[in-house]
Amino acid sequence: MNRNISCTINGKSVTLAVDIRQSLLDVLRHNGYTGVKEGCSVGECGACTVLLDDLPVDACLYLAVWADGRTIRTIEGESRDGKLSQVQQAYLDTGAVQCGFCTPGLVMTSTAFVEKHKGQADVSRHEIRRAHAGNLCRCTGYEGIIRAVEQCLSDKNAAAVPEQAISCELE
Repeated sequence: MNRNISCTINGKSVTLAVDIRQSLLDVLRHNGYTGVKEGCSVGECGACTVLLDDLPVDACLYLAVWADGRTIRTIEGESRDGKLSQVQQAYLDTGAVQCGFCTPGLVMTSTAFVEKHKGQADVSRHEIRRAHAGNLCRCTGYEGIIRAVEQCLSDKNAAAVPEQAISCELE
């Protein structure tokens, strides 16, 4: 059975016809938001994390019909005008990106954490780790991710993202 839902995805109002049994993950991917990754499909890995009304949600567990009237942010909406978001840039700066499969979900979780805790001087590494407990990464060891969040929280000018050339060299 299909139902129309209206929501905002990355700042754009949309109306979607969805099967009432479809997950938000399936609907997003079907509509071109392929940065939302399907990992475990049971809410354990966090690869499918999106922000729903600015809170991290496992899109694989969330029915699309529940998103009616809600605001959704995916990794595709984080960079603007060709510039990375503050969190995306911090991931690059700190070496938090490895294979990249889990990165979109981790970036969305980090974004929600940074937005919630911006300007708070007393955020501990334990709190950052705990906030990311729903995101699994087999490559990074998490240290770069924690440093990226710390960089964002300590950044005095969060709106300004430094332009930076990215180069890859084999050693």
